[in-house]
Order: sequence, then C-alpha cells, then structure tokens
Amino acid sequence: MNNLLSAKHTSAGVAGLGATGYLTIDIASLSRNYEKLAAMVMPGRAAAVVKADAYGLGAERVSRALYARGCRHFFVAQFVEAQELRLALAPDAQLFVLNGLQPGAEMASAELGIIPVLNSLEQYRRWCVAARSLKRTLPAVLQFDTGMSRLGFPPEERPTLAKALEENGTVEVLFIMSHLASADELDATQNAEQLAEIRRIADEFAGFDISIANSGGVFLGNAYHGVLARPGIALYGGAPTAGAPNPMEPVVSLEVAVVQTRTVPAGTKVGYSGVHVTDGEARLATIAAGYADGLPRSLSGRGAVYYDGIRLPIVGRVSMDSITVDVSALPEGALSLGSLVEVIGPHQSLEDIARDAGTISYEILTSLGHRYFRHYR
Repeated sequence: MNNLLSAKHTSAGVAGLGATGYLTIDIASLSRNYEKLAAMVMPGRAAAVVKADAYGLGAERVSRALYARGCRHFFVAQFVEAQELRLALAPDAQLFVLNGLQPGAEMASAELGIIPVLNSLEQYRRWCVAARSLKRTLPAVLQFDTGMSRLGFPPEERPTLAKALEENGTVEVLFIMSHLASADELDATQNAEQLAEIRRIADEFAGFDISIANSGGVFLGNAYHGVLARPGIALYGGAPTAGAPNPMEPVVSLEVAVVQTRTVPAGTKVGYSGVHVTDGEARLATIAAGYADGLPRSLSGRGAVYYDGIRLPIVGRVSMDSITVDVSALPEGALSLGSLVEVIGPHQSLEDIARDAGTISYEILTSLGHRYFRHYR
C-alpha cells in the first residue's frame, strides 16, 4: 500500500479511482472452495447456498462462476431471490427456495421452474393445487424439523403428510432435507441425533434420499453427506468448524481509505460521548467506513485495522460513516488522505473481526455495504 491507491486498485479501472473502500471478491478462490467441498461429498453432489445475494457478494456473479465449475443446485431463502436469479442461469440449473412459498407465489414458481422446499402441510396443499391447476406434476423438496424448531414439518404432521403423499400424485418429491443446528461443533451430540432422526423419516417416507449437510456438516464425515450437501459460509471463505483451523481459502478482503489524520494531546476525548480519552499524546486517523458499511458499532474500543501488518486499535465509538483508530504505532506521516488500511485480509480474517464484534462471520459478510468499490478478481 501507499499513500494514494495501490496498484491493484488502479488496475480495477477508472470506476474504482477515489473510492473510500475496496471490497475484493476472489472468484477463483471461491471456485476452488466449491471444488474442494464437492470432492469431499462425492458420490453425492454439492449445491451452493446463494441466499442474501450470495452472502452479500453478488448472487448472479457468484452463481455463474459456480455453474461454470459444475454446480447445478442453488439454494436461496426467498422466492424473490430465485426469481431474480432464474434468468441469470442456464435452464438445467435448479433453484430451491428454502423458506417455501408465500400464498400467491405458487403459479409463478411453477412457470419459472423454481422448486419450493415445502415446510408445512399448508405449503404442500397449495403446491398440490397449483399442480392440479396446471395438470402436471410439480417437483418439490420436503423439509422436516429434526430438532431445530425453526422450519420443516413437525413430528405431529408426518402421519398426515404420509397419507397425503399416498393419495396425491401431483408432487414429485426430489429428496427430503433437514438443517443441522450444531454442525460447526464437532462434538455436539445434537448432530448425531438429527442424523438419526432424518434417517428414521426417510424410512417412513418410502426411502427418499436425504440432504442434511450444511458447511459444517460436510466436515462431520461421510454419514452426513447424503445425496446433496448445501454449503454456504464455507464457499465464501468462512470457517465451517468452530475452534479448528479454517480449511477454506479466503474469498474477501476489505481495505478502507483514510479521511483525516491528527495528533492530539493527553486528555483528548475521541468520538461520540467522549467515551475514549487519550492517556498521552496520540496520533489518530479517521477512516471512511462505519456501521452503515457493515462494521458493527460493537467494534468500538475492541476492534482494530491493520497497516503494513501493524495493529491499529479502534478508539471511541464506531460512527455510521467513519471509525477513528490510534495510529501512534506507525512512523509519523505513514498515513495520509487516501491511504488504505486493512479491515479484512492477511492480518485479520473474517472470523477475527466477527469475534471482536461479538458476532459471527455470517453477519459481518452479509452486512458489508454497497458503498465499497467491488473488485471481482
């Protein structure tokens, strides 16, 4: 880095010049992450969870890249996401809606070839009505609650569903699925309990294939892989297992520009409410990002940025559009207007910043704002 723009940002083109933040998204690393996960779950297949705009990184760009690497199954949370993505992908790409369909979306979903994950008897019945109206069979996935109490058919609905499946031939069940609640914890007993439950359900429902592995589930072993794994955070470089080395390649890096620098004497109040008071002369820098850009207010007085590998602690409260950091550890004059500091990168991972913010990598990733210049590498 230098005091203006680094070479890689200059090479991003005129559109990137003068930006106050640069979010670099490494599509090659993301693709290799997918290939790694796909190899681990063979002979099953690996899908890609691209909900929330591919965890904030651009669902269309990410999905097309993964399609080019052989991915044919894509999961979103809401119908509108699938609707927007449908035209971006070839017809043989299957799009699944994890939350199922809200009333009124059934015919549009059928016409677009979007596959709902059915979570309740009401969703199932409405999908049957759409199939009868169209006079054809419609595909779906059945999700069962195996202990998370979030989405899926609860145990008490299973007998009614089994009877409905016997009597109605209008829905083609592609597979059944559930979601692991503790997959990032290798020693959690809930994992084995949920696996046993989905297997019991598969026996109840004519031996349907199962899908239960999320990112963490891929690393729980072959027993969890099923016919289709559904990795999300691991694709984007997040750690799939808590407390273990991260086997995935980092996909995002973030650098933010300095707006102003100053030297202040001892006893100077910094930021809103003056919660930080300098205990000696300090050199400060204000950088051009804040909680509106996905850097949580909870980083106040806890987080840091880096410059040339040197940690620069956040002082005072994180503001909507700016953060103040103590740069006293740097040589005087090292930073000036336009200098770029590392927020996410080789010295501070996604997990590091999430830990300092008291949250998880998912929240950091999906919150990164659109004021950054996005450079796809």
